[in-house]
Amino acid sequence: MKILFFLLIALSAEAKFYQSENVKFDVETVVSRDDVIWGFDFFSDGRMIFTERGGKMGIFDPKTKAVTLLKNVPAVHSAGQGGLLDVRVHKDGSIYFTYSEPVEKERSTTALAKADVVGDSLQNVKKLFTAWKPNSHDHHYGSRIVFDGKGHIFVSIGERGQQEKAQDITYHQGKVLRINEDGTVPKDNPFEGAPGAKPEIWSYGHRNPQGLVMKPGTDELWEAEFGPRGGDEINVVERKKNYGWPIATYGREYHGPKIADGTKAGTEQPIVYWVPSISPSAITFYEGTTFPEWKNNIFLACLGEQHLRRLVMDGKKVVKQEELIKDLDWRFRNVRTGPDGNMWFSTDEGKIGKLVRK
Repeated sequence: MKILFFLLIALSAEAKFYQSENVKFDVETVVSRDDVIWGFDFFSDGRMIFTERGGKMGIFDPKTKAVTLLKNVPAVHSAGQGGLLDVRVHKDGSIYFTYSEPVEKERSTTALAKADVVGDSLQNVKKLFTAWKPNSHDHHYGSRIVFDGKGHIFVSIGERGQQEKAQDITYHQGKVLRINEDGTVPKDNPFEGAPGAKPEIWSYGHRNPQGLVMKPGTDELWEAEFGPRGGDEINVVERKKNYGWPIATYGREYHGPKIADGTKAGTEQPIVYWVPSISPSAITFYEGTTFPEWKNNIFLACLGEQHLRRLVMDGKKVVKQEELIKDLDWRFRNVRTGPDGNMWFSTDEGKIGKLVRK
């Protein structure tokens, strides 16, 4: 009887899985580190590159299961929310990455750089952009990177704890930027040539946009950002438009008072917002074949609410929301469709994993 009892327990453990409507899946952890895994992306050969907020960058090889840490990574300001941030692989094999650049007198700002990965080292490292203006705050850096496939890069920059700067186009803070892949400014940017304006600006009025993705098959740039106490948003970001922070928001100050009304003339309404906050640190559209039921669903990596959130869309309207794997008590930092068709994620607990169909 004891043998049968333990056998039933073992079979029950093996049978554990998650379910999203009629989709059954399991969670497979492939990397465990000791730091926040902020960004990750895939090379064409299936290897993954990832960033640790403390300043390390690594390569995970799914064939050998080995992690190789890279040399020659630029120094970062690793404090608070700052450090080594997003990383994306260009179609030519080079990488682009963002980080909190240390500046004299303990100030910092968000920077964008490009490099080649050669063996276990970064080579030809070139800083392409530094956000103006550095300050001594250690939060709200942004920042995600998106290629538009037309020679441009979109980069999101937080308002660095200075709310008013999000409405001021003489600063990069609180903006989504559009830059050429070589770091120069596109001539057709909306504020190019405007007196005093930062020419890299594409849109403004953002608080802390840590989610950025191009909807597959379109030119639509979708963004997720943190509100304060409530007021997290998803927006479709368009040129020269004002997304409201802090003059229009559904969030409140952390100590309670209302900041502003949710609507204001001249500002854009979000596609959806959340009160209380869910803390969306990344946004993606599922575009694999492993889970055809999820095709074009939005997935959010949520920190505070500790889950992956699936949004079923009808155009730009959310018709259903679902919380996934919220029992693991992980702060989900990033989420992306992998080349194997699975949904991959990273966490603040140093985990890299994927949802695998049962």
